[in-house]
Amino acid sequence: MTSEILLAAGLAAEKKSAEVTDWAARVGWLVGLALFIALVYWLMREGWKWRGTLQGDLPELPAAPDDPGPARLGMSGRYHGSTTAGQWLDRIVAHGLGTRSRVELTLTDAGLDVVRPGARDFFIPREALREAVLGKGIAGKVLTEGGLLVVTWAHGERLIDSGFRSDHAAEHTEWVDAINSMINKTETEGAR
Repeated sequence: MTSEILLAAGLAAEKKSAEVTDWAARVGWLVGLALFIALVYWLMREGWKWRGTLQGDLPELPAAPDDPGPARLGMSGRYHGSTTAGQWLDRIVAHGLGTRSRVELTLTDAGLDVVRPGARDFFIPREALREAVLGKGIAGKVLTEGGLLVVTWAHGERLIDSGFRSDHAAEHTEWVDAINSMINKTETEGAR
C-alpha cells in the first residue's frame, strides 16, 4: 500500500494549474514589433527620397507637343519603371520615373507619348529614341523572356531604359519593329 500512496502523491504533485498569460509581455512584444516595422518602412522611404536627391541633375521631363501628329501605334498596359541604360537594377526615381502605374502609350511621328493616370506623364521625342528591345526584367520586376518592352532613350546626359508591359503581350514585337524602324529612318534622314 505504501507504493500506491507514493504513486498517488507523485501524480498529485505533477498536476499543476495552467500558466497565466502575461499580457503585459505580449503587448510589449507587439508594440516593439510594430515600431520595428515602422522604422524599416521609414528607412526605405528615406532611401527612396535620397535616391531622388542624388538624381536631381536629371532635367525636367519633356511634355508632349500640341500637335504630335497621327498615332502610328497605341497600347495600354503597365509602366514598370525606368533605369540607367544597361543597368536593370539602377532605378531612376527623379521626376516620378520610379513610380509604377497604368500606362497609355502612343507612338507618333513626333515620338512616344507616355500617359500615366495617377502619375506624371512624359514624352520621349523621336530624336531621343535609341532602341527598343524585348526584355525580361527591370528594377524589381522580372517576367518571362520577351514579356517586357524596354525602350532606351536619351535624356540630358543619360541613357534611360523604360519598361512597359502591354495588356496583350503579343503587341510587343510590333512595337519593337515600329520604334526601331523609326530610329533607323531618323538616322538615315540625319545622314543626308
